[in-house]
Amino acid sequence: MTALAGSTPDAFWATSLRRWNTVCWLLFAVMAVGLVAMDRPGQSKYAALALLGGVVLSYAVLDRFPANPVVRPHGYLSVLVVALGGLAYLRGNYAALFMVTLPHYWLFGRTPRASMAFLGLAAAATAAASVLRQGWSVEFFTETLVSTVLVVAVGALIGLWAHSVVGQSAERARLITELEQTQAELSEAHQRQGAADERERMAREIHDTLAQGFASIIVLAEAARAGLDREPARSAQQLRSIESTARENLAEARELVGSPRRPGQTAAGSVAQTLRRTLDRFAEDTGLTVEADLADLECDQQTRIALLRCTQESLANVRKHARASTVGVVLASQPYGVELEITDDGTGFVVESSSGFGLDGMRKRLAELGGRLTVTSSVGDGTRVLALIPLTASESGATA
Repeated sequence: MTALAGSTPDAFWATSLRRWNTVCWLLFAVMAVGLVAMDRPGQSKYAALALLGGVVLSYAVLDRFPANPVVRPHGYLSVLVVALGGLAYLRGNYAALFMVTLPHYWLFGRTPRASMAFLGLAAAATAAASVLRQGWSVEFFTETLVSTVLVVAVGALIGLWAHSVVGQSAERARLITELEQTQAELSEAHQRQGAADERERMAREIHDTLAQGFASIIVLAEAARAGLDREPARSAQQLRSIESTARENLAEARELVGSPRRPGQTAAGSVAQTLRRTLDRFAEDTGLTVEADLADLECDQQTRIALLRCTQESLANVRKHARASTVGVVLASQPYGVELEITDDGTGFVVESSSGFGLDGMRKRLAELGGRLTVTSSVGDGTRVLALIPLTASESGATA
């Protein structure tokens, strides 16, 4: 309804206006009773009551129908200026009404400039009416004019100060609202990012475990079916491998949906033993020659899983794409960390044009541990995969 009201929170504005409405109506009633009870009948008395009634009626309309935010507040202030001037001319006891309605210039002025303008008009109207009633006299200058100027000055200072304070409060409220909104958006973004990270982690785990296991089962099943008549013993071995792989996949699936092990927990057995079982299974399933040089070292669960997944992914790529005859695996402890090197003598590929999920998953898994993956290959020259994971000082001491 006003600039002051528009720049403050709705709750503050409603509470302040409701309280001041109560005070104003009480004082209006007291003034009306005083005019009726204390003054003798006459035209000036009735004119004063009419002016007070006009102010009360305008205020009631404004309070009851505040739809128009400009016309009605400024219309009320215009009536108030006229009433103050009229009372100053008729009776000279306008000070009470002036004091009661002083905050209205700031409550209903559309802007601080408009509030100051109406306050100045009220002061000018009362001063002019007093001159018309009393004429120029010492009493007018010492009492009426000085008191009017003091009231206007104090009202202006208090109004400007209140407008500044409320404006700062409104700005703080706006900033707090924006901060809360930003925090809510950040929280929602973090939740979305967390969900996306978890989906990516699950996708990577499924690709590195279940998907690779199913791919191995398919290859073994095709080979076993093709050799049922010619090589029954070989087919029987492949069926046993299918059974073992399926059991491992089942265990992996249960681990994925269960509670993961805590980071830093040492796995049972060394990395070398874990990788050796994987390489033996790979050699048995594919018939390829596997040359392994695996250092016997201990590391935490996260590092062990990363090395195992890199080995499984690399062997799966060899099985599906390389058409190699020999695979070499070297696990070594270096001063700066653990190195895992996997090579093959297959057909090779152009690294820059590779867009597979496996290599990207290996890179991300190693990056989470502060490591890196280097892939070197060219068409016809085989492939070299080098995974490096740095170790902490305590782990380095354990592997030395």
